Amino acid sequence: MRSFNRERMLRFVVRMLSFPQLLTAKLNQLDKYKACIAHDTVHLFPESSIINYIGSRESIQFGAHTISRGECRVFGPTGIIRIGASCYIGDNTKIWSAIGVKIGDRVLVAHSVNIHDNDSHPKSAAQRHTQTVQICNGGKYDITDVAMAPVVIEDDVWIGFNATILKGVRIGKGAIIGAATVITGDVPPYAIMVGNPARQVGTAPEQSA
Repeated sequence: MRSFNRERMLRFVVRMLSFPQLLTAKLNQLDKYKACIAHDTVHLFPESSIINYIGSRESIQFGAHTISRGECRVFGPTGIIRIGASCYIGDNTKIWSAIGVKIGDRVLVAHSVNIHDNDSHPKSAAQRHTQTVQICNGGKYDITDVAMAPVVIEDDVWIGFNATILKGVRIGKGAIIGAATVITGDVPPYAIMVGNPARQVGTAPEQSA
């Protein structure tokens, strides 16, 4: 009986010690949904993150039944991320927008993909150093002199792990981007792209989900 009571007490103590961590995790989850507009059916996994430097919820939007395990980050003043319905964003994927990233419906984005509509840093060494100091100090940093152009990813696209999608490209409906492929130009609908630089190696079936 004494041993049983001791076990119950230990379980109680463990629960009490873990309560602050569980509460913090729950509050962090709520903060994610407050920083974006997400349909009621959207699931933002615990490992996902929403970084909204603009502060407006309209800057990051998720359509119905979409799942995100990655990071969505918008920079002021014009960053916008629009993700359609029934999409999947894999873990460690980073979608960073300074001017506009639009992702259609039923888009599958694997893990560790980078989608950037901007160069992140200025070409000028002096401006780059100033920005780096701002980053290291944990504050907002200036991207006004950073090259940027919108990214559009149409419906039914599949992007393989470790792929990189750079600024100013449009990926056509139903295209497949192979693992570790680097996309710097437009991709035709249903094209299968691989490599760096990317090249077309085939065509996917032209049918919608």
